[in-house]
Amino acid sequence: MKLNELSDNAGATKERKRVGRGAGSGMGKTGGRGIKGQKSRSGVAIKGYEGGQMPLYQRLPKRGFNKPNRKAYSVINLGLIQKFIDEGKIDIKADITEDALIASGLVRRKKDGIRVLAKGVFTSKATISVTGASKGAVEAVVKAGGSLTVTTTAAAE
Repeated sequence: MKLNELSDNAGATKERKRVGRGAGSGMGKTGGRGIKGQKSRSGVAIKGYEGGQMPLYQRLPKRGFNKPNRKAYSVINLGLIQKFIDEGKIDIKADITEDALIASGLVRRKKDGIRVLAKGVFTSKATISVTGASKGAVEAVVKAGGSLTVTTTAAAE
């Protein structure tokens, strides 16, 4: 077998229909588009239109609710705080506040506050004060001998 002897199976490929090539082709003059109107022009696609039937996106019910005043928190894991403490980027002697976390580069911006989650291992005896924390995070910090206080700052107003 040679490359020039390869061919598709019968019926696998179909010739492209060339429209607008004379009356004898059956697709001459208007090229199967009818006469005038939006859909006879080029560059027109009526997306989501189902021939007058109610479109699918309108038939399906609306779901859920988006709270307009919801809070967006910057989220950190305890493991990352421990890593920054080990690398010396966060000073363990002073209280670890939200501003200290931003200064260390662990968090880019405060948003509506910083929330600590319990993922990772935390071993340092540190005092942390943030806007929010999970129960697991509070337990892990207390178990390590430190304290995690949840403050309600101007973000909660």
